[in-house]
Amino acid sequence: MAANGRTEMEVGADGVAVITICNPPVNSLSIDVLLSLKESYEEALQRKDIKAIVVTGKGGKFSGGFDISSFGNLHIEQPKVGYISIDIITETLEGATKPSVAAIDGLALGGGLEVAMACHARISTPTAQLGLPELQLGIIPGFGGTQRLPRLVGLTKSLEMMLLSKPIKGEEAHQLGLVDSLVSPNDLVNAARRWALDICELKRPWIKSLYKTDKLEPLGEAREILNFARAQARKQAANLEHPLVCIDVIEEGIVSGPRAGLWKEANAFQSLLFSDTCKSLLHVFFSQRATSKVPGATDLGLMPRKITKVAILGGGLMGSGITTAMILSNYPVLLKEVNEKFLNAGIDRIKANLQSRVRKGKMTEERYEKALSLVTGTLGYEKFKEVDLVIEAVIENVKLKQQIFADLEKYCPSHCVLATNTSTIDLNLIGEKTKSQDRIVGAHFFSPAHVMPLLEIVRTQHTSAQVVVDLLDVGKRIKKTPIVVGNCTGFAVNRMFFPYTQSALLFVDYGMDVYKIDRACTKFGMPMGPFRLADLVGFGVAVATGMQYLENFPERVYKSVLIPLMMEDKRAGEATRKGFYKYEDKRKATPDPEIMTYIQKSRSMAGVTPDPELMKLTDKDIVEMVFFPVINEACRVLDEGIAVKASDLDIASIFGMGFPPYRGGVMLWGDSIGAKYIHDKLQEWAKRYGSSFEPCSFLAERAAKGILLSAPSNQVKARL
Repeated sequence: MAANGRTEMEVGADGVAVITICNPPVNSLSIDVLLSLKESYEEALQRKDIKAIVVTGKGGKFSGGFDISSFGNLHIEQPKVGYISIDIITETLEGATKPSVAAIDGLALGGGLEVAMACHARISTPTAQLGLPELQLGIIPGFGGTQRLPRLVGLTKSLEMMLLSKPIKGEEAHQLGLVDSLVSPNDLVNAARRWALDICELKRPWIKSLYKTDKLEPLGEAREILNFARAQARKQAANLEHPLVCIDVIEEGIVSGPRAGLWKEANAFQSLLFSDTCKSLLHVFFSQRATSKVPGATDLGLMPRKITKVAILGGGLMGSGITTAMILSNYPVLLKEVNEKFLNAGIDRIKANLQSRVRKGKMTEERYEKALSLVTGTLGYEKFKEVDLVIEAVIENVKLKQQIFADLEKYCPSHCVLATNTSTIDLNLIGEKTKSQDRIVGAHFFSPAHVMPLLEIVRTQHTSAQVVVDLLDVGKRIKKTPIVVGNCTGFAVNRMFFPYTQSALLFVDYGMDVYKIDRACTKFGMPMGPFRLADLVGFGVAVATGMQYLENFPERVYKSVLIPLMMEDKRAGEATRKGFYKYEDKRKATPDPEIMTYIQKSRSMAGVTPDPELMKLTDKDIVEMVFFPVINEACRVLDEGIAVKASDLDIASIFGMGFPPYRGGVMLWGDSIGAKYIHDKLQEWAKRYGSSFEPCSFLAERAAKGILLSAPSNQVKARL
């Protein structure tokens, strides 16, 4: 079997061996690389002509960390628990009888930083990124990071870096003492060689990070810091175990000494590798990278065309958010509105979006001015002859959109991509009055568009593969995760999550408590429950969307009158300061007992008697009743070929609706429960509460055959 990466060793006339990690693109640490590193070290220690060692990475990157694709095999490839952490990193590298210096450029993340911390000194470029982001994958640093980082930067900073997966730049690392010196990339290896020889000649200290204690707080103070971190972790990640495990492992090293800490870390790392959380977060990691592989588009050898100028139609909430996302990635934008007043309001929104970044320290004043200078306002179409991409973001009105696309066809160059940010309207309807259906595509952003990471690219049967490839490229450049979906009402995300609010409304008519439903959903890990979400989106949007579904899927829509009743009394959600909650200051939502009046009226109009069984439900039952219909709809979306693969729907649910990533997305979570259980529950509710719960044929078939919901379907002819 071909080796998965290696290290190379070169010995200079000065007696310094330079060991280079070679495993492009980011020099990840596969088992092969680590074993090769051990062999290079052993050779360097035996050779008489070698006085000292420098470890560096090929191509301007030290190492991006342990090779994630090898995670599953670690228990097979590692001869024993702790072999990498103790035998290689601690005994061979840190315990070497010749001094070693890490020369860090580009990245030293995860295992990469752990290798560097085992060297006896570290030299870095000012812009290198150093961090331990393992917790993002449901595990903890496993090669000594939990023990060495606190000893190099102190407890508080090391907890922040690990628990928040927050990397730092070389400059800050130097101030903290994580690196010993900063140099330019050109001088990096030479400076490291000199430093290593200085250690040999006793001109500089020979430090083993594992035994440093000067940065550690006294035991009582350390325990206070750790307990505070535990309380924060329980509050911010209530359903997650691994942040608490990380804190326990750090504490073990402080209380019982670093060797005991290393052993506890090695065992904890090994068991977390097999946890559901790690499995889910790895699934998300790989699925996110797979969304840009689209059959019939990215497999045809097409290159994305250069998009140099973008036009946005409409400066409302969505238009201004999309413009902000574009200018933050240096795209010049032409913003069109119907009159001066609307145009100025749009530009003010963009300014507010950018100023918020300045206030948070994410942007300098200079960068703010530069970004703002990329926006040009216009009231007409004259300048549209220069644009390569137009995104329409006006109100959801079919006739208006049809007129706009007819105009765009007239004024834009023939290569220009014509995109719409509609969230529900059929694209064929929008482009009905044009002859340019091959370049009409959906570019559905989620609100707020400059913050939310998902971009739904909607392709009709007429949209050319070139246009899809172009938009995928733009999505990547504006730092969005794009998913390509087929054309239907609500596309993938909104259609999949339409039952989220619908089921909740039905169960309220049948006697369930609004706030209990929301609490169960947030406890499960959602950013907000269906009723708080309806308040945020606004009842006007909720009703308009509901009408679209009623028109297209009448057999599975529950016609709740609760929201229309509230709207009659000018309660329309957060914007009116009253919806399911009341909002008195700074968006803080408070339960409002007044809603009972509307609920009772809604129940009597629906002719429904509250079901006493629903009052006794646990949070788990409520979550199932709200989310199983979502899984059912996701199965339909997959079955109809609206989505290419189940993992795309997982990413859509996480990045579009805030589904908890540590559960892996709706389809993976559904598979963890089992198709049969979901199917049987839905069938039971369909008998009791109506046809909107009826399991679809895709789900029924998989339940009967015991097939995973996410298993590829060979029968389905994708609508893409």
